[in-house]
Amino acid sequence: MGRLVKYLVILAILGAGGLYGYSYLLTADVAPVSLVVPVDVN
Repeated sequence: MGRLVKYLVILAILGAGGLYGYSYLLTADVAPVSLVVPVDVN
């Protein structure tokens, strides 16, 4: 029983970390593009 709880906790942490990292990558990808585009145009 304890192993199941431990597995669920690890799964929840990985899931939350994955979502946080994914949203961070999205914002990190969007910001440089908006900064790089004007430089390329000039």
